[in-house]
Amino acid sequence: MLSSARTYDHLVLCVDDLDAARIFYTCAGFNMTPVAVHPFGTHNSLAQLQGSFLEVLSVNDASLIVDHGPRRFSFSGFNRDFLEHHEGFSMVVCQGEDASQDAAEFATKGLSDYEPFDFSRKARLPDGTQVTVSFSLAFVSHADMPESAFFTCHQHAPEYFWKPEYQCHENTARSIVETIMVASDPARYTEFFGKLLNSPVKSNDQNLLAFATSGGIFTLMTQAQWRQRFIGEKSPDLSQGPRMAGFTIAVDSLEKATQCLSKNDIAFRPSQSGIFISAKTAHGCVIEFIEAT
Repeated sequence: MLSSARTYDHLVLCVDDLDAARIFYTCAGFNMTPVAVHPFGTHNSLAQLQGSFLEVLSVNDASLIVDHGPRRFSFSGFNRDFLEHHEGFSMVVCQGEDASQDAAEFATKGLSDYEPFDFSRKARLPDGTQVTVSFSLAFVSHADMPESAFFTCHQHAPEYFWKPEYQCHENTARSIVETIMVASDPARYTEFFGKLLNSPVKSNDQNLLAFATSGGIFTLMTQAQWRQRFIGEKSPDLSQGPRMAGFTIAVDSLEKATQCLSKNDIAFRPSQSGIFISAKTAHGCVIEFIEAT
């Protein structure tokens, strides 16, 4: 019997230049948080949504990065290695309430056997106050997916983290409703993602493999299906295995999102359900906007 389907916490979007990426996301209509620094060599800026967020992340001090070790997954080491090949969507994160319990569950399921990872960092509130926020993470990786990783995140001080002032966006973004992985043989990974997401795989009328999470879906598709979904978009490079290639954001007003992109000269094209920004423009991954229902 499967336990409750997991819920998206955030997506890690790895970029070469955090300042440049913050300008892009701001022009795309997202209200970005002040830059925060991790104690292990990376820094980030977030777009907080309703219950989930986008983490735009880059390396700021490679000397602080600790490499992977026995039962140790290095968050910063993974993203440093990812950036050696390209920018893009590197990690999918689900909500967690007990990292030790999640890690034990992943080990029991044969997914991974990493020790949980705890850390704290400073965060700046909308009024300028600095506070400390703390997190516990439980990681999962797959040998066939060296450029994708997954973890659960337990926030120990959510009252300091989530702020309504940061959740109001010019593009009217509300939530993450879909993440998309492209693979040469999607069916090969259905058991892995079923165990990871606590969700059985389903095939829709377009023969796409999808897993329902609490609040959104995780879709596996081939390169041909990707090109059909996003007309004119280049297929992601799968030479290093399956890739997280794009995500979909529900907005309250697609018209306002479109106006925002047009005003700031960000090119976009129509998708099957809304509009999308190409990976070339959006620092390595497609961003789709659809109107919330």
